[in-house]
Amino acid sequence: MLFQLLMGAVVSAINIAIHSLVTVAVIGLLRTVALGASARNALQLAGVMVAAALVLMLGHTLEIAVWALAYWVLRVAPAGSDLLYFAFVNYTTLGYGDVTPVKEWLLIGPMAAMNGVMMFGWSTAILFEVLQKTIERQASLVKSS
Repeated sequence: MLFQLLMGAVVSAINIAIHSLVTVAVIGLLRTVALGASARNALQLAGVMVAAALVLMLGHTLEIAVWALAYWVLRVAPAGSDLLYFAFVNYTTLGYGDVTPVKEWLLIGPMAAMNGVMMFGWSTAILFEVLQKTIERQASLVKSS
């Protein structure tokens, strides 16, 4: 059981590092757009939000692939299982249950789910911050005009 928790923590830490880098990319995107923004660009807010969400989704997909790789290395699922699908189901807490880990790795699915919930919460906070900062930037540009 301790080894399962340790491996889950290692994969989670890798995903936290990936998510940190994705967060930095989203913030960089926001700064780039905000610096070149005009005060009356109505589509800017939507464009920034779409771009931020797509970058975050790409990050989540990469994190899911890390879980799938870990499942493969550790031989977590029965032979012939679709590991990427299994990782998606666990990470998103969808929990279909049609693929289950082998008995020795029963804790790895909940570890992936816990990691996914944390990363989705983090992404939600980032999206809210991007929205707030973009609105603030637009408001300051309008005031200075």
